[in-house]
Amino acid sequence: METAEFLEALDREGRALAAAAEAAGTDAKVPTCPEWQVRDLLRHTGAVHRWATAFVAEQLTSPRPLGEEPDLDGAELLAWYRESHRRLVDTLAAASPETSAWTFHPAPLPSPSPLAFWTRRQAHETAVHRYDAETARGGSPSPVGTEFAVDGIDELLRGFHARPKSRVRTAEPRVLRVRTTDADTVWTVRLSAEPPVTTREDAGAADVELAGPADQLYLALWNRVPVPQVTGDAALAALWRETSAIG
Repeated sequence: METAEFLEALDREGRALAAAAEAAGTDAKVPTCPEWQVRDLLRHTGAVHRWATAFVAEQLTSPRPLGEEPDLDGAELLAWYRESHRRLVDTLAAASPETSAWTFHPAPLPSPSPLAFWTRRQAHETAVHRYDAETARGGSPSPVGTEFAVDGIDELLRGFHARPKSRVRTAEPRVLRVRTTDADTVWTVRLSAEPPVTTREDAGAADVELAGPADQLYLALWNRVPVPQVTGDAALAALWRETSAIG
C-alpha cells in the first residue's frame, strides 16, 4: 500500500471511530479492552494522534513521551477527539515526503520515509481502536480490508515484535507460523530468548500455525478476537496471547 492509501484509511477510520463512540456514549464498556470505557478509548487514541502529529509537524528526531490525556468527557471529549484526528490527517496530508522525524520500529515499507511510517502506523492504530469503539456501540463492526489487514499483520510481526521491547520469548528456539487463507501470505516467526525474527516466507517446520482470513488474523494478533485456526502446539499459541500486548 502507498502512503496516500494509508492516509485515506486513517481519515475514514478516525471518523468511523468517533461516530461509533458517539453512538455508544462515553460510559459504555469496551468489550475488546475490558478495563476501558469509551471515554478511555477516546482519550488514549486522541493523545496518540496528537503525539504523532508533533513528530511530523515539528520534525522531532528524538523520542518524547505521550502527552497527558485530557480531563474531558461527553460531547467535549468527542469534539476534542475529532479535532485531534483532523489535525493529524491535515498535518500528514500537508507534510513533505522529505520530512525528518523519529520513528520507532523497522517494518519494511515501499517508502522508508518518516512520513510514510507515521501515516501507516496511525492508520493501523486507528483501525484497531475503531473496531474497539464499534464493539462498544454494538452491532456488527465494519470489516477490515484484506490488503490493509495483510499490511497490518506485517507491521506487527516485522515491526513491533522486531524491537527489543517484545516480550514474546521462549527459553528454547521455537517456530510460529502465521498464514492468511484468503491472501496467499505467510510469515515464519522464529522465537527464542531474543526478540522474535520474522520473515515473510513459508520456511521449514513450525511448532504451531495460526491461520485464517486476513481480517480476522489481523484482529486476532492484536488480541481482539480469537485466532480462527490453531494447528500444533496450543501452548505456544497461548504464549502469543499472553505476552504480545504492546506497551
